[in-house]
Amino acid sequence: MKLNQLRPKAGSTKRKMRVGRGIGSGKGKTSGRGVKGQKARTGVSLNGFEGGQMPLYRRMPKSGFKNIFANDYIELTTGRLQEAIDSKLIDPKNALDAEALVKAKVIRRKRDGVKLLFKGDIKGKLQLTVSAATKGAIAAVEKAGGKVTIIAPAPSKLATAARAGRKQKEAKGGKKPEGEAAEE
Repeated sequence: MKLNQLRPKAGSTKRKMRVGRGIGSGKGKTSGRGVKGQKARTGVSLNGFEGGQMPLYRRMPKSGFKNIFANDYIELTTGRLQEAIDSKLIDPKNALDAEALVKAKVIRRKRDGVKLLFKGDIKGKLQLTVSAATKGAIAAVEKAGGKVTIIAPAPSKLATAARAGRKQKEAKGGKKPEGEAAEE
């Protein structure tokens, strides 16, 4: 037997039905949809319609909250850092920050910052500069003789835009909300 002689078992496959190719094909005109109007067309909005009754998706309670101003951190584990040291992607003698980690291809991008998580041990002495870190991760790095410096993360683009909008409103003579007096 050769590769060009391979065939599926007889009866196991079926050709795709070509619709809308004339009434002689058996699936012409309405192409098996059987109706005219809205149901014959794509993007039917009747899928959630229950005849005027309150639809299921509106009977269910709303839940959850998505904070649009939250920082989006890249998570980096201590175990991944040790793997990078072992494979000589990073030199533990040099100070490491987000740019250095991206350059060494330990992480792909930095987004709003890097968060260091504890998962695995570190053997080398590291000087890390990150946006956030867990207590366990800081303890693991310090146990190995290193140091973790936590810097303030860059504010998200939406938070920056909202702050700029408020300052613009204040400049025009608008009232400043009470809770924001201590922000600047």
